Amino acid sequence: MQVDFVFQIAILIMSVVIHEVSHGYVASFLGDQTARYQGRLTLNPIKHLDFVGSFLVPFSSYFLGGFIFGWAKPVPYNPYNLRPGRWSEAIVASAGPVSNIILAIIFGILLRFAVAGEANFANPAFIQITSMIVFINILLAIFNLVPIPPLDGSKLLFAFFPNKLFQIREFFERYGLILVLFFIFFLWQFIFPIIILLFRLITGVAI
Repeated sequence: MQVDFVFQIAILIMSVVIHEVSHGYVASFLGDQTARYQGRLTLNPIKHLDFVGSFLVPFSSYFLGGFIFGWAKPVPYNPYNLRPGRWSEAIVASAGPVSNIILAIIFGILLRFAVAGEANFANPAFIQITSMIVFINILLAIFNLVPIPPLDGSKLLFAFFPNKLFQIREFFERYGLILVLFFIFFLWQFIFPIIILLFRLITGVAI
């Protein structure tokens, strides 16, 4: 169990690092260099680790719920530097989940070949680690697409808000953490089956 936990932590850390770096690179491409100036456009985990999200929460979720979950420090960006306009923040926000979906698809294809016996690396250890990568990245993508601040999905939702509804956005951002906790404790059970379904669609196997 200890070895399994170490692998899950390592996969989670690298997945959330890629997630955050993707935000930074897209923001840089759209004109904001905040992440670059702060040294966050790197895959070095030390630059991105958050004590609560990268250590405390993953340990707690594993030993209390049997699965790994967590996050890294958000990559900073200044939305006022972004182009071409109101959709820029949504584009930056979508980069993180998209990177996780791409990782899930890449390793899901490898898993399909391994399970089908068409690859020389089809052994139980490879299948287990690859399955972890796919599952964790699907989990990160789906969770971050939930439209609650500060999750990425909220930026996608707010892009459709007219300016006159700014106060509503401000309210949700102010109480976002409470809403996220409410979602995790009371509504996550309705989202989890979607993760299982996507895992099966991508890999062709059941968890």
